[in-house]
Amino acid sequence: MAEENTMKTIRLEKVVLNMGVGRSGEAIEVAKKALDSITNKKSCARDAKTTQRDWGVRKGEPIGVAVTVRDEDAKQLLKRLLAAVGNRLKGRSFDNFGNVSFGIKEHIDIPGIKYDPQIGILGLEAAVTLTRPGFSIRVRSRHKASVGAKHRISREEAQQFLTREFGVEIV
Repeated sequence: MAEENTMKTIRLEKVVLNMGVGRSGEAIEVAKKALDSITNKKSCARDAKTTQRDWGVRKGEPIGVAVTVRDEDAKQLLKRLLAAVGNRLKGRSFDNFGNVSFGIKEHIDIPGIKYDPQIGILGLEAAVTLTRPGFSIRVRSRHKASVGAKHRISREEAQQFLTREFGVEIV
């Protein structure tokens, strides 16, 4: 039996939760409260990149809220998020670089979250990033390089990892 290459082991890098509100003001504060209650971390507002006159959105105006969770907290959060969608993900939710994205229609579907009348019911999007050792060459400050084609995480490998580690069923 051959040993598996340690550089090929896949691990969870981060989970990013995003709520797009579409307008600034009180709606942003309500979304921040909702994300803070889900993750126990401090969320931050995301600004509009361009002006959309038809929607009444100006460039630089906060229109969404996001929070990034890493390490052991990310594993616990991902288990709760997957339980909210019934541990089932669509095959088209996976891309060819080890990323998975899925939406949750009501944040109160997540286990451990109680309904709060001040918040109401909000939907959110979860983006999960998987990595291998050596992926940091993409983001380091000196001598950036791309990850080789054989070292990238394929769609099938990402699906197998989530099925093995989190018991996800791919639909």
